[in-house]
Amino acid sequence: MSLSWGSVSGWWVPACMVLGLVYAWLMYRKPVQLDKRMRYALFALRALVVFILSMLIVSPLVRSTRYQPQKPVIVIAQDNSESVRLFGKNALPANWGEALKTELGDSYEVHQFHFDKDLKGGLSNSYNGRQTDISEALHQLNERFVNQNIGALVLATDGLYNLGADPQYEARNIKTNIYTIALGDTTPHRDLLIGNLNYNKTAFLGNDFEVEILAEAYQSAGEKMRLTITEDGRQVYAQSIAIASAAFKKVIPLKLNADKKGTRKFTINLAPVKNELSLQNNTETIYVDVLDARQKILLLYDSPHPDISVIKQAIESNKNFEVKTSLVSDVVPAKMGEYTLAILYQLSANSYDKLQNLLQSKTPVWHIAGTQAGIQAFNSNQKTVQANADGQQIQETFAVPVSTFAAFTLTDSTRFKLSKMPPLVGQFGSYTASPTALVLLKQKIGNVETNYPLLAFNDEGGRRLAVLTGEGLWRWQLAEYREYGNHHAIEELLSQTVQYLTANTNRQRFRVYTSKNVFDEGENVLLNAELYNDALELINTPDVKINLKSQSGKNYSFLFTRSGQGYQLNAGTLPVGDYTYQATTTIGKQQFAANGQLTVKQLNLEARQSTANHRLLRDMATRSGGQMLLPSQLNKLADLIRKNENVKTVVYEDKRYSDLIDVWWVFVLILLLLSTEWFLRKREGEV
Repeated sequence: MSLSWGSVSGWWVPACMVLGLVYAWLMYRKPVQLDKRMRYALFALRALVVFILSMLIVSPLVRSTRYQPQKPVIVIAQDNSESVRLFGKNALPANWGEALKTELGDSYEVHQFHFDKDLKGGLSNSYNGRQTDISEALHQLNERFVNQNIGALVLATDGLYNLGADPQYEARNIKTNIYTIALGDTTPHRDLLIGNLNYNKTAFLGNDFEVEILAEAYQSAGEKMRLTITEDGRQVYAQSIAIASAAFKKVIPLKLNADKKGTRKFTINLAPVKNELSLQNNTETIYVDVLDARQKILLLYDSPHPDISVIKQAIESNKNFEVKTSLVSDVVPAKMGEYTLAILYQLSANSYDKLQNLLQSKTPVWHIAGTQAGIQAFNSNQKTVQANADGQQIQETFAVPVSTFAAFTLTDSTRFKLSKMPPLVGQFGSYTASPTALVLLKQKIGNVETNYPLLAFNDEGGRRLAVLTGEGLWRWQLAEYREYGNHHAIEELLSQTVQYLTANTNRQRFRVYTSKNVFDEGENVLLNAELYNDALELINTPDVKINLKSQSGKNYSFLFTRSGQGYQLNAGTLPVGDYTYQATTTIGKQQFAANGQLTVKQLNLEARQSTANHRLLRDMATRSGGQMLLPSQLNKLADLIRKNENVKTVVYEDKRYSDLIDVWWVFVLILLLLSTEWFLRKREGEV
């Protein structure tokens, strides 16, 4: 412990010392009846007390230093995916992590994890993960142990992954030695498999749609590969392919016909050959949503703007929609009835006047304002958002997602991205949302979050409306592509907005719909419901029950939960198969029912690759200064870690500063000195 003066001058020490000496001299220069030695002792006590008190007034900082050793952290991450069990030749012994922990001893801090598509605590021998994301596991480990003394990372895997990026890139961010335990078998076996599938998940009734199949065959030269595709047990395609080499790959493009409306199930199969390693990767199932026709959307504007193409591209990323763009001056009023939604982009008062037939109809409308919009006409033609602006000045507004918005669901990733987007531009002024409006995005001006709506929805007289109060969506598109390499967030936002606005064009009183038609195995099944009263007002007072029935006849019953003005249900994970559902509710004496279907498809990703990628593991280990080992060499691992000079205890120096007045023993010392002085004076009769 030592004194640190900071902004206080060190010359105060002799000044305080002089003050103590002068004060003590003035106090003890007169009483001649005291013994000389006693006077010196009392003089010293009083001088020391005054010195300490004056130092407290000056208040220098007290610096204390502590040295805290931190053991090296050894992180163990084990692959728990299905591929390790299906094709694993090199198996890990039971409790190998605990054995390594015991062998390393108390000088190391060992943490154990297992992973498939997510990272979880502890080791596991179940090997039942249906997807593998090595990069995400490394990323989460790096975040969890940031600024800690990570001595080594032990990564046990077969090097096969079907989610995420190349793990080598994430491994470079981990500043420690990586020891890889190479699981699986690198020996090629006789195996036929479907390596990859590319297809459109949406097709239109009566049209052909393309499917691209990557068929692979190993150690099967001279054999013939028989490819068949069936729909509901009916064969719709067949082809025989000669296998010309030991490592054979062929991309097979073909066309199938969408001859039935609804979700169609196609099974793609490669007939097995003799002594084939695995039959699980010979079959894949795809689901195609066959639509009767696209919904037509009309996008009207007064002058060209880069936002127009952004809106069109994002909406048409959903194959259900077709967008027609037009100047207001070119639109044909008689054809407006063909469209299920009209988007009015920054229209002037004159343009609003020309569209009165549209605005007075039941067609859903999305109003988009900006710096060029006629604000008075904008206010008078919708009641969702009222703007108090004169158009003379502009302001930039950032988007702030509203957590309580429940009309439809955006993914957490999209909400995060929207909060980081550059600002949109609107007219300077204040904006007020209707009491019945549902606000998805609020405005943030500079660093100040406001209650001004940026994107809001409403139901006016049985017609759904949306209002966006700013322009500049093209900035969002560029920013997202620059940061993330895709347009997923803006596509999801605009597509979900359009789906919500057009969802009740036929105005069903009771409607139940899934977040999507096909769910992956292990994915939570999500459903939404909407109920309208006689005045076509959205309500959620009555209970809504639903029964899901599998093909085998098993029933699953649930009760929807109320969310906002509608209903939502998270049915959790369901077994693989096709399901039908029926939802029921009652308003007074009126009963309502809604039916539908959904599919939970099997994930077969882990069976697609049978040959372990030990080269990846060797490169990761070598680049980090570690080493690749086989499970049979696990007895060497502890010794390698102990001999690694980079894996050592680190001593952290912790310096803390506090005011002298905060040091408790200083007050004890002052009290002790004053008490001693008083006692000696009392004994000598001076008190």
